[in-house]
Amino acid sequence: MASLPASHQHQLNTPQTDARTRILEAAFSAFMDRGFAETSTLEIAKRAKVSKRDLYALVGNKQEMLIACVTARADRLRVPPDMPVARDRQTLARVLANFGAQLLREVSDPTVIGVFRLAIAEAERAPEVARVVNSIGRDTSRTALTDIFSQALSFGLLEGNPIEMAAQFSGLLWGDLMLNLLLHVADAPKPNEIRRRARSASGAFLRLYPQP
Repeated sequence: MASLPASHQHQLNTPQTDARTRILEAAFSAFMDRGFAETSTLEIAKRAKVSKRDLYALVGNKQEMLIACVTARADRLRVPPDMPVARDRQTLARVLANFGAQLLREVSDPTVIGVFRLAIAEAERAPEVARVVNSIGRDTSRTALTDIFSQALSFGLLEGNPIEMAAQFSGLLWGDLMLNLLLHVADAPKPNEIRRRARSASGAFLRLYPQP
């Protein structure tokens, strides 16, 4: 892959961007260690080795830090721009399998599971954590799936409600895996298992929704 121009690389690696990265990493680490409600901005500033003034200037308050942390990962849950357009059932099966594998790989990452555990643990003391995780994290993948199914409907490959389809495909894809990951009774799936689950979910879904 071609490298970025030197001037562009310099812009991307300014002291401000480096400090912002340190702040977000420190914030996430502190949230995981102490919980969102119990973590102070002073502690985050100390971990990031910045002043509180810089912390607020570069990122913002604790909720804005949480939003930034979740958003960074949620960007990986969107449909890749190079995903082929599903104009036939065979391509649709491949698109669902590929995107399903991406969802499994990204969401089952220990860091993401840690965010979900944080949201559950802080549900009463800091409900804003759950709202952020749900609105940015989960909604991103649901929207991506809904767009895939809406496109498939426009080509006459399926009949039904795209929102319901997204929920059904997610159920087929995950089964009990998410619960098991949250309970620490399962490890993140290996690449072969991810591909197998994604292909299985794609096939099962298309059997539920035959060609109109």
